[in-house]
Amino acid sequence: MKSLLLTGILALTPSTSADCTRAFLTNATTAYVAAQTTGKPSTLAALLSPHLNYTESDKTVDIATGVLTKAMTIDHALSLHDPARCATFTELIVTNPAGPYVIGTRMVFDPTELKATLIETIATKPGDWAFNATGYLHWTSLESWPPIPLAQQLPAWALQSAADAYFTRFNTPSLEPPFSTPCARLEGGAYTDARATGANTCGLGLPSNLTVVNRRYVVDEEMGAVTIFLGFPGLDREVRGKPMADAHTFRVERGGIRYIHTVTTCEHAGCGMNGTTGVEMPGN
Repeated sequence: MKSLLLTGILALTPSTSADCTRAFLTNATTAYVAAQTTGKPSTLAALLSPHLNYTESDKTVDIATGVLTKAMTIDHALSLHDPARCATFTELIVTNPAGPYVIGTRMVFDPTELKATLIETIATKPGDWAFNATGYLHWTSLESWPPIPLAQQLPAWALQSAADAYFTRFNTPSLEPPFSTPCARLEGGAYTDARATGANTCGLGLPSNLTVVNRRYVVDEEMGAVTIFLGFPGLDREVRGKPMADAHTFRVERGGIRYIHTVTTCEHAGCGMNGTTGVEMPGN
């Protein structure tokens, strides 16, 4: 049974394009960060397909009027690169009190033309789920995300399987995702292991009756990381039936999930929860 499952996963794993290299994708994320820094999406013109679909919080908008037009001083940037899917993910943290953001952006390129056909951004700000950019930066600065040594790198299917198990747990409480010890989850600025216990705290507060929908992946074997863009149902208590735009990024080390970062938008302030998350902010 296990071999059949593995065969099925491998069959679904995209093959790497000879044209879509890690070097190309790295240059693309560098250009994206520069464009957000200057607030000039036009600097990305050479990378964009005429048929680009640009979205913010799962809604199609004009890239020339979206969040990319806001110049930002970026305090932290982390990018993942997936040559097999010809896709990237970038996490940005901006703590400027005049306009704080935590942003997650996924870019997908045509592997032959090397033009972006999709850019989807989740730009969280005050009022979104557990938002605290200063806290997000604080906890991120205490973590370690170096490239995984070559001998310890896992194949993409194994990384994706670990991340998917986390969401399968949302409607299968008996399932134990492959959390490592320690393991910590960061949500908008709130941290599950704020007291540095060194325990596995990633499983705290997980739902048991939800099915996340519309999963889209970026898997980076060198970084041991996978980002899943998805619709998170039930999170905004004011519109329970509507999935919220969400991205979860998982760091997997030696087969176990070590870190989880999330960015999630709300339609109503605090998703109708008055800031209650069950995890701690810096200083608590």
